[in-house]
Amino acid sequence: MSLNNTSHASSTQGLSVHSRGTRTISITSGKGGVGKTSLVANIALTLGREGQRVLILDGDLGMANVDIMFGVRPEKTILDVVHGEAGVRDILIDVAPNVTLIPGGSGIFDLQNLNMFEKQNLLDQVSSLGTGYDLMIVDTAPGIADNVLYLNAAAQEINVVVTPDPASIADSYALIKVLHQRYRENRFSIICNQVKDETEGLRLFERLNDVSARFLNVGLDYKGSVPMDLNLRQATKSQQLVMRSHPETAAATAMRRIAHKFRFYADSESPKGSLQFFWEQLVGVA
Repeated sequence: MSLNNTSHASSTQGLSVHSRGTRTISITSGKGGVGKTSLVANIALTLGREGQRVLILDGDLGMANVDIMFGVRPEKTILDVVHGEAGVRDILIDVAPNVTLIPGGSGIFDLQNLNMFEKQNLLDQVSSLGTGYDLMIVDTAPGIADNVLYLNAAAQEINVVVTPDPASIADSYALIKVLHQRYRENRFSIICNQVKDETEGLRLFERLNDVSARFLNVGLDYKGSVPMDLNLRQATKSQQLVMRSHPETAAATAMRRIAHKFRFYADSESPKGSLQFFWEQLVGVA
C-alpha cells in the first residue's frame, strides 16, 4: 500500500462539520515496548472503518513509526512546518479511509521554541483544518520527558498503556505521578496490553488503580485489555496491522471493543477544550 500527500486534497473536501469539535486523546506509556503504536494504528483503522474521521499525530521523537505501520513514508513532517517550509495541510497523509496522519517526529519538540509569529501562524493553519475530524489520537513517546508530558497534558483524555511487566507497572505509575504533580491531571484511562486474558487485565488495572488512589488521589478508568496474540506479534514484527491481516483474532476483537469506547467517550466531562485548545497548549500560548 502506498499513499502520498497529494491524496489528501480530495478527501478533505467532503469533511463534515461537527458542533462538538474534534476530541483529542493521547495514548502513552511509562516505558517502551508495550505495543503502544500498534494499538494507535489498529484503533485508528477500526474507527475509520466505522465512519469516524480520525487524525493521528505521531508525537514520538525518536521512534516516529506510525507511518511504517500503515506502509507509507512521509515526504515532509511537522518539522517542515516549524521551519516555514510547508503548511500543515501540505504534510497530511491519508493512510486509510477516514484516517489521516500528521507526521511529527523531532519537530514536536521544537513547537514550544517558536516565536510568537511562528506560533500564531501554526495555530492559524491548524484552525483552517476546521472541525471535520471526530478524533485526534496522539501517539507519544514513552517515559516522562518534557515533550511526552506536554503532549499528554494538552489532550482531553490520557490513555496509559501498561503490561504485566513489573517495569511497565512502575513506569506507568511514575508517568501518572508526574502528570498529576506537574500538570494537575486527575483522571487517566488504562489500557492493559499483552495480558493472558481479561482476568489478568482487570487484575493489572486494579493493582495500578489501588496504588494510584492511595498515594496520588487520582482516578483511573479501565479502558480494556488486549491479550497476548501470536498473530498480533507477527503482524507488528512485519510492520502490518492485525486488523487487516487477522481481523478475527482475539487481539483484534479486543482492540475493536476499545475503539468502540473511544467513539462513544463522553467528552462533556473534560474541562479541556478540543483541537484548537490542544495546539494552543502545545505551542504554549493558552
